[in-house]
Order: sequence, then structure tokens, then C-alpha cells
Amino acid sequence: MRHVIRYGKHNISFYRTHPTRGLLAGRVNIDVFGDNFLPAYTEGDNREVVATDTMKNFVYAMALEYPGASHEGFAAFLGRRLLTTYPQMQSLRLFVEEIPFAMHSAKLLSPLDDDYGTVELEMERDRLRTLRCGRRNLRLVKLTGSAFKDFARDAYTTLPERSDRPLFIHLDVHWRYRRMEDGIADGPARIASEAVRGAVIATFDDFVSMSIQHLVHEMGTRLLKQFAGMAEVSFEAENRLWDTSKLSEGEPATRVFSDPKPAHGVIGLTLSRDA
Repeated sequence: MRHVIRYGKHNISFYRTHPTRGLLAGRVNIDVFGDNFLPAYTEGDNREVVATDTMKNFVYAMALEYPGASHEGFAAFLGRRLLTTYPQMQSLRLFVEEIPFAMHSAKLLSPLDDDYGTVELEMERDRLRTLRCGRRNLRLVKLTGSAFKDFARDAYTTLPERSDRPLFIHLDVHWRYRRMEDGIADGPARIASEAVRGAVIATFDDFVSMSIQHLVHEMGTRLLKQFAGMAEVSFEAENRLWDTSKLSEGEPATRVFSDPKPAHGVIGLTLSRDA
């Protein structure tokens, strides 16, 4: 019988304050792997098991000790310390999600229900195996400068063609580095998720797209051009365009929209640099 063993602690929130680095806030998911934990499953022998409550407390201690200011750096710092402290852990997977705040002054902030940065990494004792960074939960509405026409039509098609329409998208963006080490260092080679956010918004603003597919391809092309350290970028987009409920007879550009039906279009794209 073959076993694949995994356990951990999820949704560990932390808020680290610092007099010069400011607030670093996030949620951590930890999954650890190792055959050393097999007796806990097969025999009820817990001697090698690191309690998940211990993992939670370890996150708090490492957030206090971490000397940097980025979620990527903290994820790598935490992963290395876990593997060093607990040799029975053969490898681990970490997911760190930013808890975003708006800064009103050096001491005054407010929480945001907004898009946020993410870090996903897999680490073994002697190496960083994978690193994937992201910006999730972007909600962007463009009132003009988007189109969708000349698409395939048949007896089931009822959607009208639009040469100009509002466009409301939900968007997640993820990227991988040419050198993973650049992503976990608090240096100039790290690609800040806020910078990716800004580039995506700028493209949506100035690019006239013929579809969401056309839009995300342009976003990806520009990101790879702007960020030399980015090896791959991927998108998950949803079309959340409002339903048209009322048109002005005298001013066609004046309309009333309402929330759409739950069903929505989904578009995916991954762009990688040529080897």
C-alpha cells in the first residue's frame, strides 16, 4: 500500500508592526510532507507529529524575527526555519496571502476589501522547488473602449454584437521568475505585486480590446516586456459585465445596468518567454 502524507495548519493570520518597515499583514497556509509521519496514520503513534497549533505559534514567532518587509521574503524565511527546526518534515508547501490596508499616514491605516498579493512556494530541505507569485481579486470596470463582435453565431446565439461596450472583469494574475531567488529577496529584482497591478490597470485603461482574450494577451505581453525577471505570466479572468436594463432614447450612451445572472464567462491564458 502506497501512502502520500500531508497535513498542516491553514488560515493563520498575523499582523507584524515595525517602526520603519511598517505593517506586514497576511494569512498563511502550511502543508508539510514526510514519511516520518506515517506511524501517526497507521499506528496512532504521534511522537514525530508537530501539532498544528505549534505551527500556528511558530508563524507568530517567525513574523517577529523576520528582518524583511515582503510577503515573498517572509514565506521563504518561514519555510527555511520550519525545515531547520523540525527535521521530520521532508518538504513543505506554503501559501501566504496579503491582508491589504490603505495607509492614510505613517500611523493611520484602514483595512481594504480589495485585491491582494499572494505567494505560493514548495521547499525541500536543500532547495526552493517552486515559486509562484500573484495578484488576486482584481475588480476592474471600463465604461468604454472594449468590443465583442464577429464571433461565431448559430441557432443558439442570442448575444448581440457590440463595437463598444462597458466591460467588468474579475481578474487573477500570477507569475514565475527566471531566477526564483530574485522573488524571495527584498532587492530590486523582486517584482512587487503592486507594480503588476499598476501595469495591468494601465493596459486595461488605454488598450482597445476586441474581446477579453485579446485584452489579457496584451496585458501579458506588456508585463513580460516591462519585467525582465518574469519568466511566465498567467491569467484567470471572468466576464462579469452588467445586464443592460434601460437605454436613453435621446442619449444612447446613457444607460442603466443591473447585476448579471450568476453564470459568467471564464478566460484563461499563460504566456512564457521563449527559451
